[in-house]
Amino acid sequence: MSGAKILVADDERAILKLMQIALKGHGYEVLEASSGEEALVVASTKRPDLAVIDWGLPDMEGIEVLRRLREWSNMPVIMLTVRDAEEDKIAALDAGADDYVVKPFGMGELLARIRVALRHAVRVQDEPIIEAAGLTIHLAERRVELNGETVKLTPIEYDLLKALAQHAGKVVTHRQLLRQVWGDVDPDNAAHYLRVYIGHLRKKLEDDPSRPWRIVTEPGVGYRLAVEPSEA
Repeated sequence: MSGAKILVADDERAILKLMQIALKGHGYEVLEASSGEEALVVASTKRPDLAVIDWGLPDMEGIEVLRRLREWSNMPVIMLTVRDAEEDKIAALDAGADDYVVKPFGMGELLARIRVALRHAVRVQDEPIIEAAGLTIHLAERRVELNGETVKLTPIEYDLLKALAQHAGKVVTHRQLLRQVWGDVDPDNAAHYLRVYIGHLRKKLEDDPSRPWRIVTEPGVGYRLAVEPSEA
């Protein structure tokens, strides 16, 4: 999505300068903000296609900026953070982040995650058919194809795949998956459900279930349905 407008909210001038050079070099238009309030104003007036928001903004935490954005906007948001604890990643994802990148980060990784988030934002408009990683999911018919061949799934397997596909390219937390597929269950006592049914899906959908690339584990956080094979 060359030419997309990207809002970068960070109070470190070095980071802003680096992002300006890298993103412009890849054809993106860059909007800058150095505080949470400024980020919210730019988001509402300039209507960026995606936002990269630092967690540690001077006037409010980036996650609070995210929560306020989610009151009226569905644009993809990638959080930048020095926090790499599981609970922080889960908090960001539960608050509506599409992805997160831990500082210090490689610009190549961030650019890849931006591309995935932008592709997902475009694809959401294509429902009720979702396509990702060679899969075609016909939501109205509850039918799944892998590379054009129909795959038989149980009702729970289908619901789990659908939950991942509706957020293809981004991490879906254990709690989000359990809530969407099994309803009001205790996440601490039901986590094994996920391991069992993710294993079933991998046997049916992965080329090599022992080395899965379509359904990716985010250790301690959740799972991600890849949009396409890893670029690595």
